[in-house]
Amino acid sequence: MDTSLFDYHLPEDQIAQQSVEPRDQSRLLVVDRGTGQWQHKQFFEISQFLRAGDVLVLNNTKVFRARLHTEGLEVFLLRAKEGSVWEVMVRPGKKVQVDQEIDLNGLRGTIVEKRNDGIVLMRFDRSPDEVVAFANEHGEIPVPPYVNIQPQTFQDYQTVYAKETGSVAAPTAGFHFTQRLIDELKQKGIQFEEVTLHVGIGTFRPMKTETIEEHEMHSEFVSIDSGTAERINTAKKEGRRVIAVGTTTVRTLEGVAHSDGGFRAFTGDVNLFIKPGFEFEIIDVLITNFHLPKSTLLVLVSAFAGREHVMNAYAEAVKEGYRFFSFGDAMFIQ
Repeated sequence: MDTSLFDYHLPEDQIAQQSVEPRDQSRLLVVDRGTGQWQHKQFFEISQFLRAGDVLVLNNTKVFRARLHTEGLEVFLLRAKEGSVWEVMVRPGKKVQVDQEIDLNGLRGTIVEKRNDGIVLMRFDRSPDEVVAFANEHGEIPVPPYVNIQPQTFQDYQTVYAKETGSVAAPTAGFHFTQRLIDELKQKGIQFEEVTLHVGIGTFRPMKTETIEEHEMHSEFVSIDSGTAERINTAKKEGRRVIAVGTTTVRTLEGVAHSDGGFRAFTGDVNLFIKPGFEFEIIDVLITNFHLPKSTLLVLVSAFAGREHVMNAYAEAVKEGYRFFSFGDAMFIQ
């Protein structure tokens, strides 16, 4: 499929620069993926579309301050690999060479390899946990480039249920959940489950190829424990709906389900690129934000709800002044 099929025009003033407060006051476009029809709501009204026994699955990953600067260079930490080696992005990349040492104001690293995909391997003089601790003390909150306002606090770029540190971008569909709303839904009989996907370059790298099939998806770390897998399997057997909060949760659940071992406890890498024609095995409903044009996330949502329905819904959201991207409004696709 041509990548251009997933393009659309968005006025710049509809790119949200920060979350609404309280966060559950954001707008919610409810879309029927069978008919393509929509309803305009606010996020706190989501309980109208949920029923007792539904399983809401959250990605509990936690962002760290992954963006570091030294004189004339930005080093964006992506993920720890083996030992003290990390995958990073360096800007400008032309200024660094293999074997070059870089001092990030106290954190020392050596360039090990420059890959063709723009990723740089860098060996640090500290353990991965120590690198994260240093970054959280000296680094910047890694908001996307279209966000011009640096968050006032670290919590402004975290979900209220963030626990497992390792992401370089937030799973932003979860931003809309306040603790009050979570408590209300639990009282209604909604079951909450948590998985982990540490958001990396696989999530936010744009598609620059002419067709979506040519785009290479990068791996990201995911984890599902045995209890969570068992409870989700039980819900599926009982015909209860599994609702993914965010595209990262979709890739976690479906990535594990499509592994050789089926849907079970899993810890490891997933590089699943969900495209139209994909057979969804786990999720029944998707809660998601509005994504960038020509992004793998927009392709994923189109695979779930149908490209025509999704692009029509996006056109409606643009027309009605919805707020887009990380700090923007949400969709409930059922």
